[in-house]
Amino acid sequence: MITNPVVQNFDLSSLKEITSGAAILPLPIHQTAQSHFALKVYQAYGMSELSPISHSSPEPNLYPDSVGILLPNVEAKILDDEGRSLGYNQTGELCIRGPNVMKGYLNNPQATAETIDSEGFLHTGDVGHVNRAGYFFITDRKKELIKYKGFQVAPAELEALLLTHPKVLDAVVVGVEDQTQATEVPKAFVVPRVLGLTRETSAALSGELTKFVQDRVANHKKLRGGVEFLLEIPKSASGKVLRRVVRNQARATVSLRI
Repeated sequence: MITNPVVQNFDLSSLKEITSGAAILPLPIHQTAQSHFALKVYQAYGMSELSPISHSSPEPNLYPDSVGILLPNVEAKILDDEGRSLGYNQTGELCIRGPNVMKGYLNNPQATAETIDSEGFLHTGDVGHVNRAGYFFITDRKKELIKYKGFQVAPAELEALLLTHPKVLDAVVVGVEDQTQATEVPKAFVVPRVLGLTRETSAALSGELTKFVQDRVANHKKLRGGVEFLLEIPKSASGKVLRRVVRNQARATVSLRI
């Protein structure tokens, strides 16, 4: 809605607020949407197994990059990789317990046991933290974290950073295997705001974006896999990035020319 010019052809004056879900909402998009449409943008968090929501933001501007607070009667804990409970502002896997948690996967007790622990907490597979005000922040999917030489890199953090660049319309970051270093490295797939890139301008913009990220992140988070340009980022109908499709694109090392 922010970037599609067709929106200007419609009267949206009756639209008062928007709630975003399905995928992490980068802060730049949140702020742009609020100012562009002069309305409130809320975030919520859930999944089918949570019937289907566990968090919602009561105030969009207090912590705009948060998915909100727990719904009534819902509990949460944050666990590290060893299953130990973490405290405030410590990042780990989000686990939920409450009356909204599913009873289990139909005819699949093994999958149910792998998802819901003995205390009744559902392990979401999402990574995040909670601040002392009780607001939760989702940083990425546990399975989507990029492992660079033992360091964890959250793709969503790099994607949000890339979206602040004026020449970037959309972006997704995935891990690609670097055989020379025997490790994963972050690689960005970017939809530029201006199409019709030549080989020269493409190389220049790739270098510009690589340096843009490099100057703003820790050493292990640099885009060592480079930047590749796409016409669009593959997404599901609900707006989730189809990272598997992007990873297959990266493995095939197919270069799309715009």
